[in-house]
Amino acid sequence: MAAGALEPGQLLPAMRELAAELGVNPNTVASAYRTLRERGVIETAGRRGSRVRARPVSTARDSIRVDVPAGVRDLSLGNPDVSLLPSLRDALVWAAERADERPGLYGEDAVDPELARLARAEFDAGGVPGGPVAVASGSLDAIERVLAVHLKPGDPVAVEDPGWGAMLDLVPALGLRTVPVAVDDDGPLPHEVERALRDGARALVVTARAQNPTGAAVGSDRARELRAVLAAYPTVLVVEDDHGHGIVDLPVHPVVGGRARGGPWVFVRSVSKGYGPDLRVAVMTGDAETVDRVRGRQRLGPGWVSLLLQRAVVRLWRTGAVDTEAVARSYGKRRDALIAALAERGITAHGRSGMNVWVPVGDETGVVARMLHAGWAVAPGARFRVGAGRQGVRVTVSGLGADAGDIVRVAGAVEAAVGPGVGGRRYE
Repeated sequence: MAAGALEPGQLLPAMRELAAELGVNPNTVASAYRTLRERGVIETAGRRGSRVRARPVSTARDSIRVDVPAGVRDLSLGNPDVSLLPSLRDALVWAAERADERPGLYGEDAVDPELARLARAEFDAGGVPGGPVAVASGSLDAIERVLAVHLKPGDPVAVEDPGWGAMLDLVPALGLRTVPVAVDDDGPLPHEVERALRDGARALVVTARAQNPTGAAVGSDRARELRAVLAAYPTVLVVEDDHGHGIVDLPVHPVVGGRARGGPWVFVRSVSKGYGPDLRVAVMTGDAETVDRVRGRQRLGPGWVSLLLQRAVVRLWRTGAVDTEAVARSYGKRRDALIAALAERGITAHGRSGMNVWVPVGDETGVVARMLHAGWAVAPGARFRVGAGRQGVRVTVSGLGADAGDIVRVAGAVEAAVGPGVGGRRYE
């Protein structure tokens, strides 16, 4: 494979056939295939056999990007608007003073009690079921830990398609198998989730709001439909990611709400988008067994997330350092204005919440190149797709000015690059 003799996507021989050809025990071939699968070099789809992965899991999707030359406005990275982030100075000083009074030491609780109390109150207000609180170094860290303590290599995981590129990389990196689930503006389609679970998916990962890249948000009706589907699969792990908390003005409708009566689940919230990516703090809650497993495994690795950072978040939350409603309005104004400007030009785009707008296109490579030539860098849809589904580009509005001029110029560049009459309700 490394030499290129076996190409990406190529079907591998059945294990018994290869064992006979090489003159070795079939168990030897099975062990080799297992090692390759666990390292993300091949993927196995049950009776359909094993294939060389389209690309190695070590090749992060973030590498699928454009080089942004000087003078080009970068709308591709997905970062928050730094002007909307709070200063961390006072919060960190306050946390440092608390640490001087009582330093964090080995053997103490891994979760700051006040952070747990505040997080639990927010979970309760949003209708998230009761459960203990744990802290991880961001949403992806939390999700990785949850998947790792529940699943074994080869297990299939249902993920949104298109979806968060880092999430799509994480699943095969853990030796798990990705099962794509199509989405629309309300999140994962129920019949697609039903298909994935019926075919054996052992876990489902859902984005509550500000879905990356489409901006989808799970509404009350969709949450109820998804809970009804999940009710028939009580052993399936449900992971819900609410990374948009603090930048979205739509209420949360937890899909995990149906898990209150049993079944493994976790609900994760990160402070990265609203308070700063470098804080590296995410709070999670879930069923007692899952949270206990995560905290137990965490103790054997990093031990805990810095209590200094946890207390800084407490200070930020207590003092209302971020006007979350104003932040949500700011992103919403830019997002809605761009979608409206594109609609006036006959282009259907999507972005119900968050800081991104998704534009389905016929040739994303050409669109990205033409946008770059026009002075705008946008993210190619290949970073967010599982397979060869519907192409598109993602435009992050946090890099746009509040005036209408920026919106008009970007919309005009998209029109010239794409042409009218593209888009639709589904993104597959």
